[in-house]
Amino acid sequence: MMNRRESILREMRLAPIWRLRTSHGDAASGEPDALERENVDEPPVKIDASATLEDPRVRDRRPEQTSQPVRVSRPVPSAQHSTAESAPAKHLELGSDPARGTAIATLDWDELEADIRSCKACVLCEKRRQAVPGVGNRGAQLMLVGEGPGAEEDQRGEPFVGQAGRLLDNMLSAIGLNRDPAAGAKGVYIANAVKCRPPHNRTPEASELRSCLPYLDRQIELVAPRLLIALGRPAAQALLGSEISIGAARGKRFERGGIPVVVTYHPAYLLRNPQDKGKAWEDLCFARRLLSELTGTT
Repeated sequence: MMNRRESILREMRLAPIWRLRTSHGDAASGEPDALERENVDEPPVKIDASATLEDPRVRDRRPEQTSQPVRVSRPVPSAQHSTAESAPAKHLELGSDPARGTAIATLDWDELEADIRSCKACVLCEKRRQAVPGVGNRGAQLMLVGEGPGAEEDQRGEPFVGQAGRLLDNMLSAIGLNRDPAAGAKGVYIANAVKCRPPHNRTPEASELRSCLPYLDRQIELVAPRLLIALGRPAAQALLGSEISIGAARGKRFERGGIPVVVTYHPAYLLRNPQDKGKAWEDLCFARRLLSELTGTT
C-alpha cells in the first residue's frame, strides 16, 4: 500500500524521480531522460551600486556535490573543486543610512516584525498591501530564503502560500520537514530577500535588496540556523553577495558568516520547468545530508 510520502511525490508528479540517493548521479535505473537535459538557467544578477540587475544567460550544468565550503567570488567559479573559504556576513552596502542597519540589528522578534511591516525604506512599500516578514520555527536548524512575496503572499502576509508555496511544502514534507512553528526539530523558518512584493512580480532591484538586507541579517541572527537554503538566484545573491548561476552553484557548499549555504531552484521556477524538479530533489537530499552531518543526526 502506498505510504504518505509516496502519495505526495506522485501527486507532485515527481515519482519515481524524487528518490533519495547517496551521491549525485546514481539515480535508480529508469529515471527519465529529462534529468540529463541541459536547461537555460535564469540570468545572473550583479549586485553592485547600480539600480538594476544585469545579466548574461548561462547554461545549466550538472554539478558535482561536495560538502566542502566554496570560495564566493565575482563571479562564482565554475570549477567543481573550489578552495574552501567563508563568505563575509555582510555583503551589500546599506546605502546612505548605516545607522538604520545598526538599529535593526538590536531588535527582538516582535520589534523586528513590527519594523518590517511599517518599513518605507524603498519604493516597494508604495504598492504593497502588506509586508511579509517570515514564518515557521524561530529556532529552526534549517532556514530557507526566497526572493520576495507574490500576489497571494501580499494579501495574506505569509511567505510561500501560493502555488509555489504548496510545492515547497510538499518538497519539505518529502524530507520530513514543515513550516509549523511548533514542529520542533522538524520545523523550518522561511523568509524572503525582500519583504514587499515587487510590482508585477518582477525581480527585485539591487537597491531594494540592499534596503531589506538588514532585516534578513537580523532574522538569520535570531534564528541562528545550522544551514541556509537559497531558493533561486536573487536569494542566493542576497545571501552570498556575488553573481550566482544556479546551475553552476548547485551541489556545492557555500558559507555565509560561518553558516553553510546550499543553493537550489525557486519553486516558481520549478512550476515553469517541471523537468528540473528532479534536480531540486537532489539539492534537498544534499542539504539534508549536510544538515545531518552538522547536527550529528540521521
